[in-house]
Amino acid sequence: MDEKNIGFNSTFVYEKGSTMMNETFVAETPKDAYNEAVLKYGTSIKLISAKQVKYEDGQLRCEVAIAVPEDVFMEKSLGENTPTQILAHKTEEEVLLEELGELKKQLALMKEDMLSTTNDSTLEKVKTLFMGKGIAKKWLDDVLSTLMGNGILSDAKLLVSYILEEIDESLEIQEESLDEPKIMMLVGPTGVGKTTTIAKLAARYAYMMERPYKVAFLNLDSYKVGAFDQLGHYADIMQIEHITVDSVEAFMRGLQALQEYDIILVDTAGMSPYDTQKFVKTVEFVQSDAPRKIEVNLLLSATVKYEDMDDIYNNFSFLNLNSIIISKFDETKHLGTLLNFMLLYKVPMSYFSVGQEVPDDLLLASKEYLLERFIGDLE
Repeated sequence: MDEKNIGFNSTFVYEKGSTMMNETFVAETPKDAYNEAVLKYGTSIKLISAKQVKYEDGQLRCEVAIAVPEDVFMEKSLGENTPTQILAHKTEEEVLLEELGELKKQLALMKEDMLSTTNDSTLEKVKTLFMGKGIAKKWLDDVLSTLMGNGILSDAKLLVSYILEEIDESLEIQEESLDEPKIMMLVGPTGVGKTTTIAKLAARYAYMMERPYKVAFLNLDSYKVGAFDQLGHYADIMQIEHITVDSVEAFMRGLQALQEYDIILVDTAGMSPYDTQKFVKTVEFVQSDAPRKIEVNLLLSATVKYEDMDDIYNNFSFLNLNSIIISKFDETKHLGTLLNFMLLYKVPMSYFSVGQEVPDDLLLASKEYLLERFIGDLE
């Protein structure tokens, strides 16, 4: 697979023998990038991914990758030039990036060779133990490469303790802060428990803190049957103001009506990471001219396999996520996959949903809680 830059706002990836061509559009917002793709190819495109990327100049930009039929791509992007002719020309920057990539590969191989030449059965057993529980070999090798020649590598208990300490140091927690009025939006895939989690947060803020906060609900979930009724039911029980909206204009009016509230909790439609229409719609709400900064929190289930976590995060990350709230701790005993995801992505965790009861089963995110659950499974 080869890559080539096409101006500032897009790149394309040419895949030989494929019937679909991939192209990435870059803009200040996902909506703008997606609109560029539609302007170029029409509505027959398929969204592959959308994410926010920090460039070398320090600016955050949104990358939207789309797939387009090969014949349309050839006509719109390449004109009379053949892919071979275009891919033959590489800029100095591209050559440098390739060389840097090759150097990184060589360094990774050197680390792997160093560890593989240490014929210590204790090291292999400990690595196998952690890998069997979901921790990536790459992460373990990076951590253990600093111990070459150290006696810890031959002591199983010390080695396990060292790895657990490294895990603890690598995890990130976002502390709860309610000093200023805020808008908290929850996003995530279908069925992850957003509405129930919002109810737990509302109960916590309104009734379980040192002082009661004035809380309101804004519901954007017009896709799921009964979504308005479910959040409205919680609102009635807790005597919390509840507004439902179905457009950006109504959203802005709702925020204006709730400007005297300390915390506005926004429920959104559950969506597949590949649902173009709902993603673009959610972007419009997040990018709206809200009177306060919108804190976007991704709800992620502890039961999801790593590949799906990876897709979910990469596709929701363009919303400029503030934290991750983890749900469904009560539905699994095996947290290695979740832990591995947190180690590789280094995203801050804010809350844990550990059961179905409102409001009791909501905890502040805690490294200790996560590690205790993981160690119990490890033993």
